Amino acid sequence: MKKNNKNNPPNHGHDLPWMIRTYSGHSSAKESNKLYKMNLAKGQTGLSVAFDLPTQTGYDSDHPLSKGEVGKVGVPISHLGDMMTLFQGLPLGKMNTSMTINAPAPWLLALYIATAEKQGFSRKNLSGTTQNDLIKEYLSRGTYIFPPKPSLKITSDVVIFTAKEIPKWNPTNICSYHLQEAGATPVQELSFALATACSVLDEISNSKQLRKENFPKIVGRISFFVNAGMKFITELCKMHAFTDLWDEICRKRYKVKESNFRRFRYGVQVNSLGLTEQQPENNVYRILIEMLSVVLSKRTRARAIQLPAWNEALGLPRPWDQQWSLRLQQIMALETDILEYEDVFQGSEVIKEKVDSLRKQASEEIKNIMRMGGIVSAVETGYLKQKLVESSSRRLANIKSGKQKIVGVNCFTETFPSPLLEKKQRNFLMPDKKAEEEQIRRLNSWKKSRNQKLVSKALEKLSSDISEEKNIMPSSIECAYAGVTTGEWADVMRKIFGEYRAPTGVGKTTSLGKTNNTSEADDLKMLRKRIELLSKKIKRRPKILVGKPGLDGHSTGAEQIATHAKECGFEVVYEGIRLTPNQIANTALEESVHVIGLSVLSGSHMKMVDEVIKCMKKMKIEKIPLVVGGIIPKADELKLIRSGVSAVYTPKDFSVLKIMDDIINIIQKNQK
Repeated sequence: MKKNNKNNPPNHGHDLPWMIRTYSGHSSAKESNKLYKMNLAKGQTGLSVAFDLPTQTGYDSDHPLSKGEVGKVGVPISHLGDMMTLFQGLPLGKMNTSMTINAPAPWLLALYIATAEKQGFSRKNLSGTTQNDLIKEYLSRGTYIFPPKPSLKITSDVVIFTAKEIPKWNPTNICSYHLQEAGATPVQELSFALATACSVLDEISNSKQLRKENFPKIVGRISFFVNAGMKFITELCKMHAFTDLWDEICRKRYKVKESNFRRFRYGVQVNSLGLTEQQPENNVYRILIEMLSVVLSKRTRARAIQLPAWNEALGLPRPWDQQWSLRLQQIMALETDILEYEDVFQGSEVIKEKVDSLRKQASEEIKNIMRMGGIVSAVETGYLKQKLVESSSRRLANIKSGKQKIVGVNCFTETFPSPLLEKKQRNFLMPDKKAEEEQIRRLNSWKKSRNQKLVSKALEKLSSDISEEKNIMPSSIECAYAGVTTGEWADVMRKIFGEYRAPTGVGKTTSLGKTNNTSEADDLKMLRKRIELLSKKIKRRPKILVGKPGLDGHSTGAEQIATHAKECGFEVVYEGIRLTPNQIANTALEESVHVIGLSVLSGSHMKMVDEVIKCMKKMKIEKIPLVVGGIIPKADELKLIRSGVSAVYTPKDFSVLKIMDDIINIIQKNQK
């Protein structure tokens, strides 16, 4: 391509557009297959598969922990039959598929390979990506299963196997996306993600499975999945810093000489955290602005983009909502002239100064993490989680004080009723209530039809390979062909590696008391005084149990409630994610709490709350007030209140100190 002259005329041709995706999957493999075909027909150029929480955490659809979660935030895949149904009529040898799956990544990739081979394609022709970054699961999404150290080994196995067997595949997506969702600053995104990449490559470099001359090619297959927020200049500079730092790490730390193997390869989804429940029509503009930061600068342009829908703060997007986001990408790629020019930010002193600042700060943090012993040590000590909880607390404080302005939330709140939210129409997708029941029926039928001897033999081989520290991919593919289920595969791994509970990051966080905002400080003093008065009345400190029932691992909201409650003077019980309703009720009984707060963001709030209330009644503690937070539609909010819930909070309730004030009122009322 010819370089531009000083007048910057168009090139004699266009750069190719990025891969255009939508992140989707729901209810069942059959329904998701229909959705994929529909989106591809509308011009989507790559698939991005969302799996449901039981699949992501290694449980079959009939497991007790899966209750209420099947098909809610993605598609349930319990065995090879489900995977074949998911991709029926979609030639995998000609597709580019991204799969958002982490702890069970080897298993889902094994099912994908077996499906492609049953379609008649060679695994060498497959292209796509497994989101296979376990570290960010301990910090943000919470769908981890195993401890950090064996998780790195599992990631390493996938990377090495694909380098040999599936050369076009991106075996791991190091994710800073979810870190920003959990409150990370740009410096934390850069440093935590790049330190994770270093730990993965160190694990691979030390592996006995690898020939050293193949290592540069493996470095060249590492990809990243990033977030783009509303601070346009900062986000654009962040991508320049990512590109520069990664090139430097590849050159200096790993001695990679080939420039194409040092390229920062990334896909992006723009920030879902910044989407608002209030005036949700404004989200369309937010999505556009966020997208610009990863497409305008040619040097750091994303290789693949998926955009959220305008109504994701309300519920699951409908096919039309996904189409609207898809059309935005197509308009940007095809109707504008951004693909006709060289980098329009080249030579900007403003950009250079900001990039240099981000690089310097991120480099220092990477060195700090490495001095701790690397990313695993930084996770296990709780250092990374604590930093994210503190950053998230600052963000919420800035929104409440008005320092960080969000239109429709803390400024310009006056509005006409939105025609997009007319009561006559459903403005988001309601999952099929029978989907879970039908999925379990199909699972039972699958188990009855398979050869149990082949299943047992395949699982024994998997167990043996793990114990002997062999690469688990070949035996996982054997399991796929034999008819093994997701839960059976993961149970073998659990038995050997054990399960893990990550640090919550709440205990050491004390950022709220250091606020410089006068209004925030006054509110905090007032709440502390109210807590002191309440403590004298009830003869002890009021105690709140913050619970995360089910498999939903998005814990930022729960962590902020726990942190603010602690700062206000509550005694706080918070045991992290993935608790059963019975565990929550039993803890409430044993700890003699004054209020229970549940956080559910997976759409399974009705089922989870109902189960918790049943357990509370069984233990005769139903008089303890119950409050619930999550992405909860108005109709469900009313149902929850009628069922006995004292209060319901959604993303519109951004003032956590106001929530604390409400909870004090609820406890006082219950003491009368």
